[in-house]
Parts: sequence; C-alpha cells; structure tokens
Amino acid sequence: MNKDYTNLEVWQQCRKLAKEIYNLTRSFPKDEMLRLANQLRRAVVSVPSNIADRGECQTSKDTIKFLPISPGSSYKVEIHFIALINQNDITKEEFETIFISIQSCKRLLNGFINYYRKLL
Repeated sequence: MNKDYTNLEVWQQCRKLAKEIYNLTRSFPKDEMLRLANQLRRAVVSVPSNIADRGECQTSKDTIKFLPISPGSSYKVEIHFIALINQNDITKEEFETIFISIQSCKRLLNGFINYYRKLL
C-alpha cells in the first residue's frame, strides 16, 4: 500500500481547499473569527488529515475506518459557507469559488472511498 498521501490528488485538492479557507477567513470580522472561522478551519483541516491518517493503516479494512470522516467534515464546511452567504458575510464570488472547491473535494473523496471499499 502506498503510504505517501502527499501524492494523492484527493489530498492535494483538499489541502488546497484548506488554504483557500484559511486565506478567506483572515478577513472575517473579529466576532465571526471567534465563532465560525475557527469551526471552518478545524473542519477543513480534518479532511486532508484523515486522508493522511490512512497512511498509517496496514490494510484496506483499517483504511476505510478513517476515510468516511473526511466527507462529513467537507459537508460541515459546505454548510458553514451556505450560512455565510445567507448572512452576506462573504461575497457571491467568494462563495462560488469555495463552493466549487468543496464540490471537487467531495467528488474526489467519494471516489477514493469507493476505491477502498472495492478492495475489501
């Protein structure tokens, strides 16, 4: 099993999403920074972190335990961004850019999980 998660497209895209969100949340008002920005950052970092954790697994069965956590975190990020656009805390352009990245990560995650499920 290839343990170098940094070569995985899914990890690279999820890491890119995390960077985009960190950059965007830097401009949040202080009250949003304390609440939503911190939740967003934790959720978005958990996605590539759980992909990286699979590198420690010895079998596909062990790997599949970690991977389902990542899509759940990506859905949390998506819901937070929907709340931000609904409250007019981000622009439509910011929302669309992030939303596209979130959808891309979710598709890649689903494919990655399906790959490992087929190995069981």
